Amino acid sequence: MFVSPAYAQAAGGGLAGGLGSFVPLILIFAIMYFLMIRPQQKKMKEHRAMVDSLRKGDQVVTAGGLIGKVARVKDDGIVEVDLAEGVRVKVRQGTIADVINKTEPTS
Repeated sequence: MFVSPAYAQAAGGGLAGGLGSFVPLILIFAIMYFLMIRPQQKKMKEHRAMVDSLRKGDQVVTAGGLIGKVARVKDDGIVEVDLAEGVRVKVRQGTIADVINKTEPTS
């Protein structure tokens, strides 16, 4: 009979085989970091800097969509915003979504 002997293939490559299976996971994490996590952290940092630089007279938009002028910035993270004549509301600094018009700093 014409039967050739069958040889078993060597089992996994040990350390090289185990490390080789983690390379795609590491690459996926690196791609996710540079495409999603890093830009979001940069955006949060810019927003924090914008909120910290608020001063009286700035025209702002709150997270709720209200547009008004900053009347007073308190130290405890509260901003008083004038929405209309005689209408003043207190909002948290973190809820300021955007600054429309910045006032010039007084020297």
